[in-house]
Amino acid sequence: MTPKTIQLIGVPMDSGKRRQGCLMGPDAYRTAGLADALRDLGHHVTDAGNVQPSTYDATPHPHLYAHGETIAWTRALTKTTEAACATSLPIFMGGDHALALGTVHGAAAHANAVGRPLFVLWLDAHTDYHTPQTTDSGNLHGTPMGYLTGRAGFDGFPNVPHPIPHAQIAMFGLRSVDAQERAALQNTDVTYIDMRHIDEHGIAKPLSDFLARASEVNALLHVSLDVDFLDPSVAPAVGTTVPGGATIREGHLVMEMICDSGLLSSLDLVELNPFLDERGRTAQAMVDLTASGFGRRVFDRPTRAYS
Repeated sequence: MTPKTIQLIGVPMDSGKRRQGCLMGPDAYRTAGLADALRDLGHHVTDAGNVQPSTYDATPHPHLYAHGETIAWTRALTKTTEAACATSLPIFMGGDHALALGTVHGAAAHANAVGRPLFVLWLDAHTDYHTPQTTDSGNLHGTPMGYLTGRAGFDGFPNVPHPIPHAQIAMFGLRSVDAQERAALQNTDVTYIDMRHIDEHGIAKPLSDFLARASEVNALLHVSLDVDFLDPSVAPAVGTTVPGGATIREGHLVMEMICDSGLLSSLDLVELNPFLDERGRTAQAMVDLTASGFGRRVFDRPTRAYS
């Protein structure tokens, strides 16, 4: 494949939920050798260091956790992402999933600037389609897709001039969806593939259909990969464990198909909490999946020893 210019961007963001630890994620990816894995595949890789939030009002919100800080991260990441997409393929090393409030927002701004649609592939156990008014927990990592599709109620956040059309979104791996989110999504054109669908029909066909639709309109593709897309038996380092997730083989197939499509333009790696990991195996699994998204094939995979 043609070598890509990749920019690694650390996002030590831990404001999207109360359980702390994701701020250590960027350094865990660095330690697990993400840059070297991509360079070994022939890509040009630079590490841009870590993004920091803009200044913010730390006054507690009556319901939402770290409201002001999350707004500040969203502003900073929107600007960073739009600039990075103009010169490279950015990989955002998170950080909790609230980082997508800014990364997808910035990617949408870039797509608009170059006159191409943005498709979003959401690999996650959850839809994250809440609004600040519907989230019972007050944790904003459950709201990015609500925000990015233009749902109301995100007071104080940057305006969303280029909301992602629902028909340009696919969610794979779902298995923990709140009633409010389910009711709201059922009235949209979002492609949502839960684990029962994957168990019964496989993951390749619906993903192939989504990627084909994106290709037909010359879309850019933003992929947001949450650790909890995978089953916790293979990826334990996440604070939102839901049994019954994707196997490591299904994860590799997804990333290989994304690579084959040639559409990938930006990537989130989110919700890695190294404090919960077992000898770094979740970080390594995420690095290996990323490598599959950039050209590593079955026969090229290294043997891992954890003993």
